[in-house]
Amino acid sequence: MLGDVTQTTEPLATAPAPPRRRNPGTPRIHRAWFVAAVAFVTIIGAAAFASLPGLLIEPLHGEFHWSRGTIGFAVSVNLALYGLTAPFAAALMDRFGIRRVVAVALTVIAAGSLLTVWMTAAWQLILFWGVLVGLGSGSMALAFAATVTNRWFTARRGLVTGILTAAGASGQLIFLPLLSWLVEHHGWRPAAVTVALAALVVVPFVWLLLRDHPADVGLAPYGGEYAEKPAPVTGAARRAVAVLFKAARTGPFWLLAGTFAICGASTNGLVKTHFVPAAHDHGMPVTAAAGLLAVIGVFDVVGTVASGWFTDRFEARRLLAVYYALRGISLLFLPMLLAPAVHPPMLFFIVFYGLDWVATVPPTIALCREHYGEDSAIVFGWVLASHQVGAAAIAFAGGLARDVFGSYDVVWYASGALCAAAALMALVIRRRPGVAMA
Repeated sequence: MLGDVTQTTEPLATAPAPPRRRNPGTPRIHRAWFVAAVAFVTIIGAAAFASLPGLLIEPLHGEFHWSRGTIGFAVSVNLALYGLTAPFAAALMDRFGIRRVVAVALTVIAAGSLLTVWMTAAWQLILFWGVLVGLGSGSMALAFAATVTNRWFTARRGLVTGILTAAGASGQLIFLPLLSWLVEHHGWRPAAVTVALAALVVVPFVWLLLRDHPADVGLAPYGGEYAEKPAPVTGAARRAVAVLFKAARTGPFWLLAGTFAICGASTNGLVKTHFVPAAHDHGMPVTAAAGLLAVIGVFDVVGTVASGWFTDRFEARRLLAVYYALRGISLLFLPMLLAPAVHPPMLFFIVFYGLDWVATVPPTIALCREHYGEDSAIVFGWVLASHQVGAAAIAFAGGLARDVFGSYDVVWYASGALCAAAALMALVIRRRPGVAMA
Protein backbone atom coordinates (compact mmCIF):
# COMPACT_ATOMS: atom_id res chain seq x y z
CA MET A 1 0.00 0.00 0.00
CA LEU A 2 2.82 2.40 0.77
CA GLY A 3 4.34 1.77 -2.67
CA ASP A 4 0.98 2.50 -4.28
CA VAL A 5 0.68 5.77 -2.40
CA THR A 6 4.15 6.84 -3.55
CA GLN A 7 3.32 6.13 -7.18
CA THR A 8 0.06 8.09 -7.11
CA THR A 9 1.51 11.15 -5.38
CA GLU A 10 4.63 11.53 -7.58
CA PRO A 11 2.76 12.89 -10.66
CA LEU A 12 1.02 15.42 -8.43
CA ALA A 13 4.36 16.71 -7.20
CA THR A 14 5.69 17.22 -10.74
CA ALA A 15 2.51 18.67 -12.29
CA PRO A 16 2.99 22.16 -13.80
CA ALA A 17 1.72 25.07 -11.77
CA PRO A 18 -1.44 26.73 -13.10
CA PRO A 19 -1.13 30.22 -14.54
CA ARG A 20 -1.12 32.97 -11.96
CA ARG A 21 -4.44 34.73 -11.53
CA ARG A 22 -5.17 38.08 -10.09
CA ASN A 23 -6.48 37.90 -6.53
CA PRO A 24 -8.80 40.89 -5.98
CA GLY A 25 -7.81 41.02 -2.32
CA THR A 26 -4.08 41.27 -3.06
CA PRO A 27 -2.74 44.78 -2.36
CA ARG A 28 -0.01 44.44 -5.06
CA ILE A 29 -0.48 46.83 -7.96
CA HIS A 30 -1.76 44.96 -10.99
CA ARG A 31 0.63 44.75 -13.95
CA ALA A 32 -2.08 46.30 -16.15
CA TRP A 33 -1.46 49.69 -14.53
CA PHE A 34 2.25 49.52 -15.45
CA VAL A 35 1.28 48.68 -19.04
CA ALA A 36 -1.10 51.65 -19.05
CA ALA A 37 1.70 53.87 -17.70
CA VAL A 38 4.05 52.77 -20.49
CA ALA A 39 1.30 53.41 -23.05
CA PHE A 40 0.75 56.87 -21.53
CA VAL A 41 4.44 57.77 -21.83
CA THR A 42 4.54 56.34 -25.35
CA ILE A 43 1.62 58.47 -26.52
CA ILE A 44 3.19 61.55 -24.93
CA GLY A 45 6.46 60.90 -26.78
CA ALA A 46 4.66 60.39 -30.07
CA ALA A 47 2.56 63.53 -29.53
CA ALA A 48 5.56 65.74 -30.28
CA PHE A 49 4.85 65.36 -34.01
CA ALA A 50 1.37 66.89 -33.55
CA SER A 51 2.85 70.07 -32.10
CA LEU A 52 5.17 70.81 -35.02
CA PRO A 53 3.21 71.22 -38.32
CA GLY A 54 1.74 74.61 -37.47
CA LEU A 55 5.19 75.86 -36.51
CA LEU A 56 6.79 74.74 -39.79
CA ILE A 57 4.67 76.68 -42.28
CA GLU A 58 6.31 80.11 -42.01
CA PRO A 59 9.93 78.90 -41.64
CA LEU A 60 9.65 76.55 -44.63
CA HIS A 61 7.94 79.23 -46.68
CA GLY A 62 10.68 81.70 -45.82
CA GLU A 63 13.61 79.36 -46.50
CA PHE A 64 12.44 77.39 -49.54
CA HIS A 65 9.80 79.79 -50.90
CA TRP A 66 7.31 76.96 -51.12
CA SER A 67 3.69 78.07 -51.23
CA ARG A 68 1.62 77.64 -48.11
CA GLY A 69 -0.68 75.45 -50.17
CA THR A 70 2.18 73.04 -50.88
CA ILE A 71 3.16 72.91 -47.23
CA GLY A 72 -0.48 72.55 -46.25
CA PHE A 73 -0.86 69.64 -48.68
CA ALA A 74 1.93 67.76 -46.88
CA VAL A 75 0.13 68.33 -43.58
CA SER A 76 -3.18 67.18 -45.12
CA VAL A 77 -1.52 63.96 -46.33
CA ASN A 78 -0.26 63.47 -42.78
CA LEU A 79 -3.75 63.96 -41.32
CA ALA A 80 -5.41 61.69 -43.88
CA LEU A 81 -2.96 58.86 -43.29
CA TYR A 82 -3.27 59.38 -39.54
CA GLY A 83 -6.93 58.48 -39.79
CA LEU A 84 -6.81 55.83 -42.51
CA THR A 85 -3.89 53.90 -40.97
CA ALA A 86 -5.56 53.42 -37.59
CA PRO A 87 -7.84 50.43 -38.42
CA PHE A 88 -5.01 48.60 -40.20
CA ALA A 89 -2.69 49.28 -37.25
CA ALA A 90 -5.22 47.74 -34.87
CA ALA A 91 -5.35 44.62 -37.08
CA LEU A 92 -1.54 44.51 -37.22
CA MET A 93 -1.45 44.60 -33.41
CA ASP A 94 -3.65 41.49 -33.41
CA ARG A 95 -1.27 39.82 -35.87
CA PHE A 96 2.19 40.86 -34.64
CA GLY A 97 1.51 42.21 -31.15
CA ILE A 98 1.27 45.68 -29.67
CA ARG A 99 4.95 45.95 -28.79
CA ARG A 100 6.30 45.31 -32.29
CA VAL A 101 3.82 47.56 -34.08
CA VAL A 102 4.32 50.47 -31.68
CA ALA A 103 8.12 50.19 -31.72
CA VAL A 104 8.16 50.21 -35.54
CA ALA A 105 5.69 53.11 -35.65
CA LEU A 106 7.83 55.24 -33.34
CA THR A 107 10.90 54.46 -35.45
CA VAL A 108 9.08 55.49 -38.64
CA ILE A 109 8.01 58.78 -37.01
CA ALA A 110 11.60 59.44 -35.97
CA ALA A 111 12.93 58.63 -39.45
CA GLY A 112 10.39 60.83 -41.22
CA SER A 113 11.03 63.78 -38.91
CA LEU A 114 14.81 63.42 -39.03
CA LEU A 115 14.96 63.14 -42.84
CA THR A 116 13.27 66.53 -43.22
CA VAL A 117 16.48 68.13 -41.94
CA TRP A 118 18.19 67.31 -45.27
CA MET A 119 15.28 67.91 -47.66
CA THR A 120 15.67 70.32 -50.57
CA ALA A 121 12.43 69.81 -52.55
CA ALA A 122 8.73 69.99 -51.72
CA TRP A 123 8.10 66.37 -52.73
CA GLN A 124 10.50 65.33 -49.97
CA LEU A 125 8.40 67.19 -47.39
CA ILE A 126 5.33 65.36 -48.65
CA LEU A 127 7.15 62.02 -48.50
CA PHE A 128 8.95 62.48 -45.17
CA TRP A 129 6.41 64.44 -43.16
CA GLY A 130 3.23 63.57 -45.00
CA VAL A 131 3.70 59.86 -45.71
CA LEU A 132 6.24 58.54 -43.18
CA VAL A 133 5.16 60.56 -40.15
CA GLY A 134 1.52 60.12 -41.20
CA LEU A 135 1.82 56.33 -41.32
CA GLY A 136 3.74 56.18 -38.04
CA SER A 137 1.40 58.53 -36.21
CA GLY A 138 -1.64 56.66 -37.54
CA SER A 139 -0.28 53.51 -35.91
CA MET A 140 0.01 55.50 -32.67
CA ALA A 141 -3.54 56.81 -32.96
CA LEU A 142 -6.33 56.18 -30.48
CA ALA A 143 -6.67 52.60 -31.77
CA PHE A 144 -3.51 51.88 -29.75
CA ALA A 145 -5.19 53.14 -26.58
CA ALA A 146 -8.31 51.10 -27.38
CA THR A 147 -6.28 47.92 -27.94
CA VAL A 148 -4.34 48.29 -24.68
CA THR A 149 -7.53 48.97 -22.76
CA ASN A 150 -9.45 46.06 -24.29
CA ARG A 151 -6.71 43.52 -23.57
CA TRP A 152 -5.50 44.57 -20.13
CA PHE A 153 -8.62 45.91 -18.43
CA THR A 154 -12.08 44.58 -17.74
CA ALA A 155 -12.85 47.04 -14.94
CA ARG A 156 -12.05 50.78 -15.15
CA ARG A 157 -11.94 50.70 -18.95
CA GLY A 158 -13.57 54.10 -19.28
CA LEU A 159 -11.13 55.71 -16.85
CA VAL A 160 -8.09 54.18 -18.55
CA THR A 161 -9.37 55.20 -21.98
CA GLY A 162 -9.77 58.76 -20.74
CA ILE A 163 -6.26 58.83 -19.29
CA LEU A 164 -4.64 57.45 -22.44
CA THR A 165 -6.65 59.82 -24.64
CA ALA A 166 -5.51 62.73 -22.48
CA ALA A 167 -1.89 61.66 -23.02
CA GLY A 168 -1.97 63.10 -26.53
CA ALA A 169 -3.08 66.48 -25.22
CA SER A 170 -0.50 66.28 -22.43
CA GLY A 171 2.24 65.63 -24.96
CA GLN A 172 1.27 68.63 -27.02
CA LEU A 173 1.25 70.81 -23.88
CA ILE A 174 4.74 69.58 -23.04
CA PHE A 175 6.26 69.94 -26.50
CA LEU A 176 4.49 72.98 -27.98
CA PRO A 177 6.28 75.61 -25.82
CA LEU A 178 9.65 73.87 -26.30
CA LEU A 179 9.30 73.44 -30.06
CA SER A 180 8.04 76.99 -30.59
CA TRP A 181 11.03 78.33 -28.62
CA LEU A 182 13.42 76.22 -30.69
CA VAL A 183 11.88 77.38 -33.98
CA GLU A 184 12.01 81.02 -32.91
CA HIS A 185 15.57 81.02 -31.57
CA HIS A 186 17.37 78.22 -33.45
CA GLY A 187 15.31 77.47 -36.54
CA TRP A 188 13.04 74.62 -37.54
CA ARG A 189 15.71 71.92 -37.92
CA PRO A 190 16.48 71.55 -34.17
CA ALA A 191 12.74 71.26 -33.59
CA ALA A 192 12.47 68.45 -36.17
CA VAL A 193 15.42 66.66 -34.53
CA THR A 194 13.71 67.03 -31.13
CA VAL A 195 10.59 65.30 -32.47
CA ALA A 196 12.73 62.44 -33.80
CA LEU A 197 14.57 62.06 -30.49
CA ALA A 198 11.33 62.13 -28.48
CA ALA A 199 10.00 59.22 -30.52
CA LEU A 200 13.26 57.23 -30.33
CA VAL A 201 13.66 57.68 -26.57
CA VAL A 202 10.36 55.92 -25.97
CA VAL A 203 11.22 52.83 -28.07
CA PRO A 204 13.29 51.05 -25.33
CA PHE A 205 10.47 51.54 -22.81
CA VAL A 206 8.01 50.00 -25.25
CA TRP A 207 10.23 47.04 -26.08
CA LEU A 208 11.27 46.24 -22.51
CA LEU A 209 8.15 47.06 -20.50
CA LEU A 210 5.10 46.77 -22.77
CA ARG A 211 3.46 43.35 -23.06
CA ASP A 212 0.91 42.29 -25.65
CA HIS A 213 -1.48 40.33 -23.45
CA PRO A 214 -1.97 39.57 -19.71
CA ALA A 215 -1.46 35.86 -20.43
CA ASP A 216 2.13 36.67 -21.47
CA VAL A 217 2.89 37.19 -17.79
CA GLY A 218 0.37 34.67 -16.44
CA LEU A 219 -2.20 37.22 -15.29
CA ALA A 220 -5.86 37.92 -15.79
CA PRO A 221 -6.94 41.35 -17.05
CA TYR A 222 -7.53 43.89 -14.32
CA GLY A 223 -10.96 43.13 -12.87
CA GLY A 224 -11.46 40.05 -15.06
CA GLU A 225 -10.85 36.31 -15.30
CA TYR A 226 -7.76 34.62 -16.71
CA ALA A 227 -7.95 33.70 -20.39
CA GLU A 228 -5.40 32.18 -22.73
CA LYS A 229 -3.76 34.48 -25.25
CA PRO A 230 -5.55 34.17 -28.60
CA ALA A 231 -3.60 32.96 -31.60
CA PRO A 232 -2.22 35.65 -33.95
CA VAL A 233 -4.72 36.74 -36.58
CA THR A 234 -3.27 36.54 -40.09
CA GLY A 235 -4.19 38.80 -42.99
CA ALA A 236 -4.20 42.10 -41.11
CA ALA A 237 -5.20 44.29 -44.06
CA ARG A 238 -7.85 41.81 -45.21
CA ARG A 239 -9.24 41.61 -41.70
CA ALA A 240 -9.40 45.41 -41.34
CA VAL A 241 -11.40 45.68 -44.57
CA ALA A 242 -13.57 42.68 -43.66
CA VAL A 243 -14.39 44.22 -40.27
CA LEU A 244 -15.32 47.47 -42.03
CA PHE A 245 -17.74 45.72 -44.39
CA LYS A 246 -19.20 43.72 -41.52
CA ALA A 247 -19.66 46.79 -39.31
CA ALA A 248 -21.02 48.83 -42.23
CA ARG A 249 -24.04 46.53 -42.33
CA THR A 250 -25.05 47.71 -38.86
CA GLY A 251 -26.75 50.93 -37.86
CA PRO A 252 -24.58 51.77 -34.82
CA PHE A 253 -21.45 51.97 -37.00
CA TRP A 254 -22.87 54.72 -39.21
CA LEU A 255 -24.22 56.61 -36.22
CA LEU A 256 -20.86 56.41 -34.44
CA ALA A 257 -18.96 57.36 -37.59
CA GLY A 258 -21.33 60.26 -38.22
CA THR A 259 -21.11 61.64 -34.70
CA PHE A 260 -17.33 61.29 -34.63
CA ALA A 261 -17.01 63.03 -38.01
CA ILE A 262 -18.88 65.97 -36.46
CA CYS A 263 -16.56 65.72 -33.46
CA GLY A 264 -13.52 66.12 -35.72
CA ALA A 265 -15.22 68.89 -37.68
CA SER A 266 -16.02 70.92 -34.56
CA THR A 267 -12.59 70.50 -32.92
CA ASN A 268 -9.53 69.92 -35.11
CA GLY A 269 -11.18 71.12 -38.30
CA LEU A 270 -12.93 74.19 -36.91
CA VAL A 271 -11.58 75.57 -33.65
CA LYS A 272 -7.99 74.34 -33.95
CA THR A 273 -7.74 75.62 -37.55
CA HIS A 274 -9.94 78.72 -37.66
CA PHE A 275 -10.26 80.09 -34.13
CA VAL A 276 -7.06 82.18 -34.29
CA PRO A 277 -7.84 83.87 -37.66
CA ALA A 278 -11.47 84.40 -36.61
CA ALA A 279 -10.39 86.07 -33.37
CA HIS A 280 -7.87 88.15 -35.31
CA ASP A 281 -10.71 89.31 -37.61
CA HIS A 282 -12.27 90.86 -34.50
CA GLY A 283 -9.05 92.65 -33.52
CA MET A 284 -7.63 90.14 -31.05
CA PRO A 285 -3.82 89.77 -31.25
CA VAL A 286 -2.66 86.47 -32.70
CA THR A 287 -0.55 85.73 -29.62
CA ALA A 288 -3.59 86.16 -27.35
CA ALA A 289 -5.74 83.89 -29.52
CA ALA A 290 -3.00 81.24 -29.63
CA GLY A 291 -2.73 81.46 -25.84
CA LEU A 292 -6.44 80.73 -25.55
CA LEU A 293 -5.96 77.58 -27.64
CA ALA A 294 -3.23 76.49 -25.22
CA VAL A 295 -5.70 76.91 -22.34
CA ILE A 296 -8.12 74.63 -24.24
CA GLY A 297 -5.37 72.00 -24.23
CA VAL A 298 -4.99 72.26 -20.45
CA PHE A 299 -8.67 71.65 -19.75
CA ASP A 300 -8.78 68.99 -22.47
CA VAL A 301 -6.79 66.71 -20.15
CA VAL A 302 -9.18 67.27 -17.24
CA GLY A 303 -12.28 66.79 -19.36
CA THR A 304 -11.10 63.59 -21.01
CA VAL A 305 -10.12 61.88 -17.75
CA ALA A 306 -13.42 62.94 -16.18
CA SER A 307 -15.30 61.62 -19.19
CA GLY A 308 -13.60 58.25 -18.76
CA TRP A 309 -14.75 58.19 -15.14
CA PHE A 310 -18.31 59.05 -16.20
CA THR A 311 -18.25 56.36 -18.90
CA ASP A 312 -17.67 53.71 -16.24
CA ARG A 313 -20.82 54.88 -14.44
CA PHE A 314 -23.33 56.22 -16.95
CA GLU A 315 -24.78 55.09 -20.27
CA ALA A 316 -22.34 56.04 -23.04
CA ARG A 317 -24.88 57.15 -25.63
CA ARG A 318 -26.47 59.60 -23.20
CA LEU A 319 -23.08 61.03 -22.33
CA LEU A 320 -22.39 61.58 -26.04
CA ALA A 321 -25.73 63.31 -26.47
CA VAL A 322 -24.97 65.68 -23.59
CA TYR A 323 -21.44 66.42 -24.83
CA TYR A 324 -22.54 67.24 -28.38
CA ALA A 325 -25.56 69.28 -27.27
CA LEU A 326 -23.47 71.45 -24.94
CA ARG A 327 -20.77 71.85 -27.60
CA GLY A 328 -23.36 72.98 -30.14
CA ILE A 329 -24.83 75.55 -27.76
CA SER A 330 -21.39 76.98 -27.00
CA LEU A 331 -20.60 77.37 -30.72
CA LEU A 332 -23.82 79.30 -31.27
CA PHE A 333 -22.71 81.85 -28.66
CA LEU A 334 -19.11 82.15 -29.89
CA PRO A 335 -19.68 84.86 -32.56
CA MET A 336 -21.01 87.14 -29.82
CA LEU A 337 -17.96 86.52 -27.62
CA LEU A 338 -15.22 87.38 -30.12
CA ALA A 339 -13.75 90.81 -29.35
CA PRO A 340 -10.41 92.69 -29.47
CA ALA A 341 -9.69 91.82 -25.84
CA VAL A 342 -10.17 88.65 -23.79
CA HIS A 343 -13.21 89.04 -21.50
CA PRO A 344 -14.53 86.64 -18.81
CA PRO A 345 -17.30 85.21 -21.08
CA MET A 346 -14.63 84.23 -23.61
CA LEU A 347 -12.57 82.61 -20.88
CA PHE A 348 -15.66 80.65 -19.81
CA PHE A 349 -16.11 79.44 -23.41
CA ILE A 350 -12.45 78.37 -23.61
CA VAL A 351 -12.59 76.43 -20.33
CA PHE A 352 -15.89 74.80 -21.26
CA TYR A 353 -14.78 73.89 -24.78
CA GLY A 354 -11.52 72.47 -23.44
CA LEU A 355 -13.42 70.20 -21.04
CA ASP A 356 -15.57 68.99 -23.94
CA TRP A 357 -12.80 68.79 -26.60
CA VAL A 358 -12.23 65.01 -26.75
CA ALA A 359 -14.57 64.01 -23.94
CA THR A 360 -16.44 62.13 -26.69
CA VAL A 361 -13.66 59.54 -27.07
CA PRO A 362 -14.23 57.30 -23.98
CA PRO A 363 -18.00 56.82 -24.58
CA THR A 364 -17.41 56.30 -28.33
CA ILE A 365 -14.86 53.56 -27.61
CA ALA A 366 -17.24 52.06 -25.03
CA LEU A 367 -20.04 51.88 -27.61
CA CYS A 368 -17.69 50.28 -30.15
CA ARG A 369 -16.73 47.72 -27.52
CA GLU A 370 -20.37 47.08 -26.63
CA HIS A 371 -21.53 46.48 -30.19
CA TYR A 372 -18.45 44.93 -31.84
CA GLY A 373 -16.63 43.00 -29.11
CA GLU A 374 -13.22 41.67 -30.19
CA ASP A 375 -13.35 43.74 -33.38
CA SER A 376 -14.02 46.96 -31.46
CA ALA A 377 -10.47 48.37 -31.74
CA ILE A 378 -10.52 47.98 -35.54
CA VAL A 379 -14.05 49.39 -35.76
CA PHE A 380 -12.96 52.36 -33.67
CA GLY A 381 -10.05 52.80 -36.06
CA TRP A 382 -12.53 53.26 -38.92
CA VAL A 383 -14.65 55.57 -36.77
CA LEU A 384 -11.48 57.57 -36.08
CA ALA A 385 -10.89 57.79 -39.82
CA SER A 386 -14.29 59.48 -40.13
CA HIS A 387 -13.16 61.93 -37.45
CA GLN A 388 -10.21 62.96 -39.62
CA VAL A 389 -12.39 63.20 -42.74
CA GLY A 390 -14.77 65.50 -40.88
CA ALA A 391 -11.86 67.62 -39.68
CA ALA A 392 -10.41 67.93 -43.18
CA ALA A 393 -13.80 68.85 -44.70
CA ILE A 394 -14.59 71.65 -42.26
CA ALA A 395 -11.03 72.97 -42.37
CA PHE A 396 -11.48 73.55 -46.11
CA ALA A 397 -15.12 74.68 -45.86
CA GLY A 398 -14.30 77.17 -43.10
CA GLY A 399 -11.68 78.90 -45.22
CA LEU A 400 -14.00 78.92 -48.23
CA ALA A 401 -16.83 80.44 -46.17
CA ARG A 402 -14.49 83.15 -44.90
CA ASP A 403 -13.60 84.04 -48.49
CA VAL A 404 -17.24 84.08 -49.64
CA PHE A 405 -19.00 85.74 -46.68
CA GLY A 406 -16.17 87.84 -45.24
CA SER A 407 -16.54 86.36 -41.73
CA TYR A 408 -16.69 83.03 -39.94
CA ASP A 409 -20.12 83.56 -38.36
CA VAL A 410 -21.93 81.19 -40.71
CA VAL A 411 -19.35 78.50 -39.91
CA TRP A 412 -19.94 78.74 -36.16
CA TYR A 413 -23.72 78.57 -36.59
CA ALA A 414 -23.54 75.66 -39.04
CA SER A 415 -21.22 73.73 -36.74
CA GLY A 416 -23.54 74.34 -33.80
CA ALA A 417 -26.38 72.83 -35.84
CA LEU A 418 -24.20 69.85 -36.76
CA CYS A 419 -23.46 69.23 -33.08
CA ALA A 420 -27.20 69.28 -32.34
CA ALA A 421 -27.66 66.65 -35.04
CA ALA A 422 -24.85 64.58 -33.48
CA ALA A 423 -26.62 64.70 -30.11
CA LEU A 424 -29.77 63.27 -31.70
CA MET A 425 -27.77 60.64 -33.57
CA ALA A 426 -26.16 59.51 -30.30
CA LEU A 427 -29.56 59.00 -28.70
CA VAL A 428 -30.71 56.89 -31.66
CA ILE A 429 -27.93 54.33 -31.04
CA ARG A 430 -29.61 51.32 -29.51
CA ARG A 431 -28.30 49.47 -26.52
CA ARG A 432 -27.14 45.97 -27.36
CA PRO A 433 -29.48 43.35 -25.85
CA GLY A 434 -28.17 41.99 -22.58
CA VAL A 435 -26.09 45.05 -21.72
CA ALA A 436 -27.14 46.46 -18.38
CA MET A 437 -27.68 50.18 -17.98
CA ALA A 438 -25.45 52.07 -15.57
